[in-house]
Amino acid sequence: MKDMRDFIEEGEKIGLVKRITAEVDPYLELSHIAKLNEEERGPALLFENIKGYSSPVITSVCTTEERLAFIMGQSRDSSLFDLYDIWAKRGETLIPPTWVDEAPCKENILLGDDIDLYKFPIPHYYPLDGGPYYGTAHFIITKDPDSGWVNLGTYRSQLFEKDKIGTQFIKGKHADIMLKKYQERGEKMPVASISGCDPLLFILGASRVSAFVSEYDVAGALRGEPVNVIKGETVDLPIPAEAEMVVEGYVDPEAFYEEGPFGEYTGYYSGVGTDPRNFIQATCITHRNNPIHHGTTVGRAVTDTHMTMALSYGATLWQQLNTMKIPGLQSCYCPPEGSGRFLAIISIKQMYPGHVDQVLTAAISTEMGAYGLKTVIVVDEDVDPWDIPRVMYALSFRFQPNRSQVIKRGRSTPLDPSLPISAREITGRLLMDATIPYEWKNKPIPIELDPDVVERVKSRWSELGL
Repeated sequence: MKDMRDFIEEGEKIGLVKRITAEVDPYLELSHIAKLNEEERGPALLFENIKGYSSPVITSVCTTEERLAFIMGQSRDSSLFDLYDIWAKRGETLIPPTWVDEAPCKENILLGDDIDLYKFPIPHYYPLDGGPYYGTAHFIITKDPDSGWVNLGTYRSQLFEKDKIGTQFIKGKHADIMLKKYQERGEKMPVASISGCDPLLFILGASRVSAFVSEYDVAGALRGEPVNVIKGETVDLPIPAEAEMVVEGYVDPEAFYEEGPFGEYTGYYSGVGTDPRNFIQATCITHRNNPIHHGTTVGRAVTDTHMTMALSYGATLWQQLNTMKIPGLQSCYCPPEGSGRFLAIISIKQMYPGHVDQVLTAAISTEMGAYGLKTVIVVDEDVDPWDIPRVMYALSFRFQPNRSQVIKRGRSTPLDPSLPISAREITGRLLMDATIPYEWKNKPIPIELDPDVVERVKSRWSELGL
């Protein structure tokens, strides 16, 4: 799979993509259709007849485990943890992108007065949103001015004017770190926003790949071949060759625009319409013929966004834990209901006293866990982290509060609605030991069925009328 068109063509054949040919209004109606469809775990939707526009919008690309597995080229019955494990194993051997001289993303090049984002169908997602949002399933490309490290990051982008879209470079995010360097130099930061391409690149843009590692290199590792890139028209950045739409431009560290509100993945609006944020001043738009704009509804769980984050955050956490070479790790799960970010459940085979505490503190020390992860639960090897009823069993019969830890200070996300709007930089963390302690000499004796009797009873199942 090289691009969004491959996803649509192949996905339609196996029932993962559906075309919507009826006319749909981009103001609220499109997003509400997509959201209700996502709540039913329906297919990805390609809206081909958008009122007032001639080009399409695709939504709900990543809503289910099946489609995530399809995007990663894995068996469609793969679990999230199966995908985490593949990600961790393949992601160790990075493959840099390949530069090309010609690309589909250059079929149309708009400069000067021809730059007009209002020509494209940009949905207005929720009633209290500050306006239509160009970037919900896009990613922004930036480059570190010192090292040349290229970053792909998903940051929401409100449509302000025909040549201006917003950014939300949260403090400490990689794009924010880079922007500060440009600010110190007294320079503007070159950027490019990408909408519609290989869905894996969008997933990686929403992931927590370590600093100084390019998501392009990880995508190459996961695909087993390099991503094709081409130089921008007005920015010296690598652009995905098969991208549908590219907005090139720059961010002035000293220039701001009032942005928001926006219906976020937490299920609440963030921003109050007066938040000053940096923005992208477009210098060029390139796009394919009949470009497919990629959007996602965000909003309350579980939607396309939450599944994307459950994969990208969970896979990154699993990879980073394995990089620490901690013995006994069995599996992990970052539930989509927690946006893959706020809660992690990890299963281990205990091998020494203090093993659980090591894993608990390691989780919040990873690149992924250090930002926003509030609750970590460690369970024994006989509990699958994604088996939530079994996890509840462990929390009921193995968990003891006095064996757990509360850490009062950790880095928060400004989108966390459990904190006051004015105090969202620091969060507490709860590290929960839901295991039977390794050092206990006399452990509880588990109830187990007699295997011979089980087989005998199963052989009589039909006779018993069951």
